Amino acid sequence: MTKKVAIIASNGGLFDAYKVFNIATAAASMDQEVAILFTFEGLNLIHKEANQQLPMPEGKEHFAEGFAKANVPVIPEMLAMAQELGVKLIGCQMTMDVMELEQEVFVDGVEVGGAVTFLEFAQNADVTLTF
Repeated sequence: MTKKVAIIASNGGLFDAYKVFNIATAAASMDQEVAILFTFEGLNLIHKEANQQLPMPEGKEHFAEGFAKANVPVIPEMLAMAQELGVKLIGCQMTMDVMELEQEVFVDGVEVGGAVTFLEFAQNADVTLTF
């Protein structure tokens, strides 16, 4: 039986993005089924423009050089890797409505859904994480 990993991404910073996509791609590469619900600031992770300039936590700017030296892929690349591995990306409809965001501002392949869509996947997930 395939293991399932359910992730809620509700924060929109650079470190949050790396946590979300690192776990998601690792699980997917281990043939696990992965779904991520992006809500509130987490929508920045799948936003075509915002995900190219996610904020580094204050006082942690020195990590930028470390990311470059370690050849860590940028977030749009991590997102593309997740999609290539079959990670299901769900943009929260309620949050999109509240923030007046249309589906077109997000990368291709994002499914618009909500709590019910995510819960249908997560109800029998082996691992559930929130970032």
